[in-house]
Parts: sequence; structure tokens; C-alpha cells
Amino acid sequence: MASEALTLRQVDAYYGDSHALQQVSFAAGAGRLLGLVGRNGAGKTTAMNVAVGLLPPRAGSVEVFGRNVAGFTPEAIAVCGVALVPQGRRVFRSLTVRENLSVAARKPIVAGKTTWGLDTVFQMFPRLAERRHQLASLLSGGEQQMLAIGRALMSKPRLLLIDEASLGLSPALAKVVFEVVAQINDDGTTVIIVEQNVGVLPYADRALIMEKGTLVFSGVGDEIRQANLRETYLGGDHE
Repeated sequence: MASEALTLRQVDAYYGDSHALQQVSFAAGAGRLLGLVGRNGAGKTTAMNVAVGLLPPRAGSVEVFGRNVAGFTPEAIAVCGVALVPQGRRVFRSLTVRENLSVAARKPIVAGKTTWGLDTVFQMFPRLAERRHQLASLLSGGEQQMLAIGRALMSKPRLLLIDEASLGLSPALAKVVFEVVAQINDDGTTVIIVEQNVGVLPYADRALIMEKGTLVFSGVGDEIRQANLRETYLGGDHE
């Protein structure tokens, strides 16, 4: 089994003529929790879009559990065991909580510690269990974020990518979401979480900082929490 869940090597990616990623290389170890942080527009979401096939790289390679998937369709990459929780949640507002979860269900590719299904997702998110018959449009922002994560888990991913989980949430609720993400990782799923909020750092095994389409720092979360790094690349206190 590959020791790295996701590897980007010397990746260049463009939106039209805009050079969004410039020779970006990093790896997320299997079974680990990687935090990818930086200001808005730093290239974090672009890196995730490349990873899941929404934006083909113009140069470099993308590997999922040792398999080069550069040029694969998003559907083919998903079959490799990758799931994305997109920025903005994008739940199906006209469906109930249960229906949102059920439409994403699929058989596991590789058995892990947790076989995600309705029961296990509801155990992870008791609030969703209470509201299983409620329309997603009637949920709070925090509940919709939980639903978006739960829906991704229903595809039984080996690698879970979460883009801006804390966006629009209160600090207290953001902390709850980060704790749940850490628990998902503890249950055996590799997680990459993209954030502007440095409150995610204590939960990450390793953290990366991106700035203007390049990777500018890689290390443990406590190192990034130093004031000089936060002020230079993250704009001060985001907690």
C-alpha cells in the first residue's frame, strides 16, 4: 500500500492565462491529517481542484495512493477513494438530510476502521440524526457543514478533502467542526483540510502555507503558529 495518500509533484495549473499554481509539490501521508492554510486567493482551493480532477494540471503529476491520476475525470478519481467537501457546502437544499446522505452512498473500495453509512454518520453527527427528515434548506450553516461532510463520508473515501470547513461559522462552532474532522481522521480516513482559520493547526499532524500559487512553508502546526509566519502569510490572528 502506498505510504502517501496524495502527492502533487511540480504542478502548474492555470485558469485561462492566470498561473494559479506554480511548481507546487507536497504529499499527504496515508492516515494523517494535513492542514493547507493561507489567505484567500493563495491557491489552496486550486490545489484541491487539481487533486480531484476539476482542473487538469498543465505540468506535473498528481498521485492518489501511488497511482498517477493527472488527466483523470473527477468521477474516475472519486472511484480511487477520494471525496471533496467543497467550499460553500453545496448541499441539496430541496432534499431532506437523510436523502442528501443516501444519494452519496457507495460500496467501500478498501475496508478501513469505519464503514461509513447512515448509522455511523448519524453517530458522528447527532444533530443530523435529530433532523434526518428536515429539508437541508432549513438547516443552520453549521448543520449544513456537518451534512456536507457526512455526505462525503457516505462515499466511503480513503482520502477526504475539506475546503474551508469553518467559513461563516462562529469560533465555537468552527472548533466543533475541527474536532469532528480530527475524529474522522482518528477513525482511519486520511484528511486534508483547507483553511484560512489558523484554529485548525492544533489538529493537524503537519501544515502547509500557500501564498500566490506557491508553497512557502511546510512543517508542524506549532511552527506556523509563530507570530512571524502568521503575520507574513496569514494576516495575523484568524482564530
